[in-house]
Amino acid sequence: MAAGRLAQQSGNLGRARVCARRAAGLGLKAWYQRRGEAAWGGDAMRQLARLQADPLTPVEVRAAAARLTTRVDFDHQLPFDDDPLEDAERILAWLEAPTR
Repeated sequence: MAAGRLAQQSGNLGRARVCARRAAGLGLKAWYQRRGEAAWGGDAMRQLARLQADPLTPVEVRAAAARLTTRVDFDHQLPFDDDPLEDAERILAWLEAPTR
């Protein structure tokens, strides 16, 4: 997350998105392992896709995962304004909630 904040502050929004995805992906991988689920590998995009498909995940968390996995177009634009670091923080906060 710290690397993402630095990238965002320097105007490198693409790097900030990558860092946000990686932070969320690492958090998800650890969370699934803590839950005792089979060790599940995969990169951050696959971890986020897994979260999106989980019907027990709150809608706002799945939406954050969806925004983080949305691909940019040929002009490197997204179909929405987003703050990828906020989306990653939303996911990580949900994972760390005591009821999780």
